[in-house]
Amino acid sequence: MGGGGFSMEPENPLLDEFVLSLCPKKVPRVCFVPTAAADSAAYIVKFYRAFSNGAAIPADLTLFDPGSLARNPSRSSDLSAFIAEQDIIYVGGGNTVNLLAMWRAHGLDRIFREAWLNGKILCGLSAGMICWFKASVTDSFGGLDRLDDGLGLIDASACPHYDGEPGRRPAYHQFIKDGLPSGFAADDGAALHFVGTELVEVVTSRPTAAAFRVENAEGRVVETKLPSRFLG
Repeated sequence: MGGGGFSMEPENPLLDEFVLSLCPKKVPRVCFVPTAAADSAAYIVKFYRAFSNGAAIPADLTLFDPGSLARNPSRSSDLSAFIAEQDIIYVGGGNTVNLLAMWRAHGLDRIFREAWLNGKILCGLSAGMICWFKASVTDSFGGLDRLDDGLGLIDASACPHYDGEPGRRPAYHQFIKDGLPSGFAADDGAALHFVGTELVEVVTSRPTAAAFRVENAEGRVVETKLPSRFLG
């Protein structure tokens, strides 16, 4: 999700409902991972308010608070077992650089890759979108910068909030021109649905939200609007 979901659109559950619909289970287990927001308690509360309506079994995975180890074991083997119990991993927004550092320190980069290969649904917004890609546009350093060491499950670059922040589009175009891998941009309210590494659909929670393929064609940046389906 370029932006949206329970934290950005609390009165518009369309994207979150779409995520739940991807799981064949009637009531899937959904684990919220708020690492990018330093495990913000307020963020976690918002998640439980959104997902405690009987449509899902919510859980959270925190890394910053040592007192949470009853829910969040510190050993990678225990973390792996915990993630294996979940159906959907939902990653929140925030600082992508900090997220990647914490995940790698705890071995979650490997655990999430294994979960992905085993058919778990991985999703998120903003930082929780771009972390799965090889490269991205991030504001983790204060301004808009390129990030080249994402998890790389999707071998492409990504840019969230494409219409939500005026500097996103020109920054992404410049980074693509300067050698960032070609990739995908998503507006707030737009989500890119991949099966494996293949993009199968763009869905939106807003009629005007869109997603784009952005490529370097012999030194010229080409932006192509992708077909999308409004969920409303």
